[in-house]
Amino acid sequence: MKSFALILPIALAGSFLHAPAKPPQADAESSPLNTVLKKMDTAAAGFRTAQAEFEWDTYEKVIDEIDDIQKGTIYYRRAGKEIEMMADVKLAGSDPQKLKLEPKFVLFSKGKVRMYQPKMDQITEFDLGKNRADLESYVVLGFGGSGQDLVKTFDVTYMGPETINGIATAKLKLVPKSDKVRNTYKEIILWIDLDKGISVQQQAFQPDGNYRLAKYPSIRLNEKISDEVFKLKTTSKTQTISPSG
Repeated sequence: MKSFALILPIALAGSFLHAPAKPPQADAESSPLNTVLKKMDTAAAGFRTAQAEFEWDTYEKVIDEIDDIQKGTIYYRRAGKEIEMMADVKLAGSDPQKLKLEPKFVLFSKGKVRMYQPKMDQITEFDLGKNRADLESYVVLGFGGSGQDLVKTFDVTYMGPETINGIATAKLKLVPKSDKVRNTYKEIILWIDLDKGISVQQQAFQPDGNYRLAKYPSIRLNEKISDEVFKLKTTSKTQTISPSG
């Protein structure tokens, strides 16, 4: 499940893999969870593009600390019935005060995840194949995915309000209904902006206690994004490898 490990810390979303199933909290029209889900439905209906600065932190339980930090810009756009995503990683390292230039680009488009590392001049390509539906269901989690699609794939629990970087959010716990997904991430926490209906922070927990925390301090919705953003800037010598898994 290498492709799950690659794409999930980047972005996540609702899917169409399961029949609709509302959790108990969503039954009451006035419940806090139902209010958040409706806000996400509204955001999804009008979604065209999104871009945001990000920080991805990877926590390793064995050493009890964050051992990898990546910063950059992430872009999404609706392309027909699909969502495309490009992550432009600029800085990386284990010490937040000593991050180094480590350019990397991760493109999700047409059922493939392609990671380009300019220093190596190499593309690592994952053709999602039979896993395409599983992974596509996570690409827009909090970024264009509706609330009702969310409850088709996850058991959703409302955990209460929380302020993140001055933004009023609703904290949701998601437990994947798929056994295969739970083997990679047993639960995911979303912080949904109560005004915009999108995610400003995500935390995905692995069964071994490790987790990945994604922070999006500044999000811009439905602005024009150039087509060039969703293209990998390779060279004539770029090599492509396609590992299995």
